[in-house]
Amino acid sequence: MSRHGLAPRGGGGRTGARARGPLFAALDLGTNNCRMLMAAAGPDGALRVVDGYSRIVRLGEGLAHTGRLSDAAMARAYQALKACAERIEARRPVAVGCVATQACRAAANGATFLNRIEKDLGLRFEIISAEEEAKLSVLGCATLLEPAVEHAMIVDIGGGSTEMSWVSPRAVLAATLDPPILSWGTSPLGVVTLAEEESEPEHGKEAWYEALVQRLMETVANVGDAHALAPAFADGRGHIIGTSGTVTSLAGVHLDLPRYNRAKVDGIWFDVKDCRAAIARLLAQTREERAANACIGKERADLVVIGGAILDAVLRVWPAERIRVADRGLREGVLMRLIAASRS
Repeated sequence: MSRHGLAPRGGGGRTGARARGPLFAALDLGTNNCRMLMAAAGPDGALRVVDGYSRIVRLGEGLAHTGRLSDAAMARAYQALKACAERIEARRPVAVGCVATQACRAAANGATFLNRIEKDLGLRFEIISAEEEAKLSVLGCATLLEPAVEHAMIVDIGGGSTEMSWVSPRAVLAATLDPPILSWGTSPLGVVTLAEEESEPEHGKEAWYEALVQRLMETVANVGDAHALAPAFADGRGHIIGTSGTVTSLAGVHLDLPRYNRAKVDGIWFDVKDCRAAIARLLAQTREERAANACIGKERADLVVIGGAILDAVLRVWPAERIRVADRGLREGVLMRLIAASRS
């Protein structure tokens, strides 16, 4: 296994897969989600997705209070990973990359759980650092960067943490698999962990939300060491990419999609005023009303406003007129490294 935890897998592929090019698979086990992506590399270098999977497992539920992954959370993640393993077995990708992030980094029993997954399901995970997570997210979002702007910030709101990375788009696009990062930082602001601390009231929601955002701004302001770049963003010489379920869900709500559609969301520009209007719309709703929205569902109904508050705090500290929505990131970064390794 390479230093990135990208484990080669023998067995070739099906006839159809060979005609399309070899398949590669990437799994991302986070604090809230378990995600898998299988893709081939097109002749233009772009990823051609052939299979995807995403399930909310809340692996980090209760972790902040106990320091351990709970039995219920591990059971949910196990079932999701079993489904991923079955898809991988069916399609036989030539290489599989499995990475675990904040929940497994923080949990005393995180490595033990992953050892069980490898023994039972044959999925070998690497627990990556927050810095490596940020680099992979930048790599996966690179094609959404605008080379004309001086700086960009990629913000990834996760279940257990939020990562922020500042880059020069031209430098990232000129690099290959190790994108240069001007500054990066991580904070313990995640939708799962924060939802366990914050109880949304039935009344006075607007005042509660405003007070929450103000508190979060204090933490966000201390993430990274990029204060020298602030004038570029204030003058419109920088732009922001949001890669997370929070951002994609809010974009889907704004677009009034009858069901979530990645093709309609990934890469769009989202005006910040429209983003805040979507948050306000959801804040005024009950959990049941949010759950009925196909872009949110019952599993995100109690998390989407919390995620919106984190995003709002980021946008108040780093003002922008619009953000670019990325339904891509860590998994795509893993896939790009897998493909490059297969060619070397």
